[in-house]
Amino acid sequence: MSRDFAIADTCFLIDWARYRHRDLLFRLFKSVFVPESVLREVKSEGTISWIAHWLARGGLALYTEASDEADEARRLVEEARRAPSVIPVDVPEALCLAVGRRRGYVVLTENRGALMARDVIPGYGGVVVWRALEIITELQLGGHLPVDCSDPGARYLEYEEDTRHLFPRKDLSMAVGSIIGACGQGQGVGRG
Repeated sequence: MSRDFAIADTCFLIDWARYRHRDLLFRLFKSVFVPESVLREVKSEGTISWIAHWLARGGLALYTEASDEADEARRLVEEARRAPSVIPVDVPEALCLAVGRRRGYVVLTENRGALMARDVIPGYGGVVVWRALEIITELQLGGHLPVDCSDPGARYLEYEEDTRHLFPRKDLSMAVGSIIGACGQGQGVGRG
């Protein structure tokens, strides 16, 4: 996996563009690719403005899928819809998973179907998929986002307040636990 590059789907970009620390994403990745199919789905003026700003600065880059990647994405959509335990994924999310698998990019999504497909559909288990939860954790542990050791959940709460997107409580508890552990060790965290 290359931590230099990521590829983002629509649901991720819409939520992330509302987050007060959104520009810190580019401390983790040299470039985040946005597939053309994802860009066509974005309707929010604020999200479009943020994407345009970072396309101009080079943090975001337009991704034009190859025909074999589009074919793989369509096959993945079909497989996910056949699997009874998987929430269906649409082509843009499936394309991100296909590109993540082929190129080793981190897939950025909030789509539960994409997360499930990665875990259930053969061949996708090695794809690294991050939600905002994992990004906020990485930003804190990497010293890019100050940690409040007196309130280790504070940065996650900021995201929930800004986006109205609530993290699954079990996953949030595990993420906060990693921040508590880092606070206890005093290593690698930027303190607020």
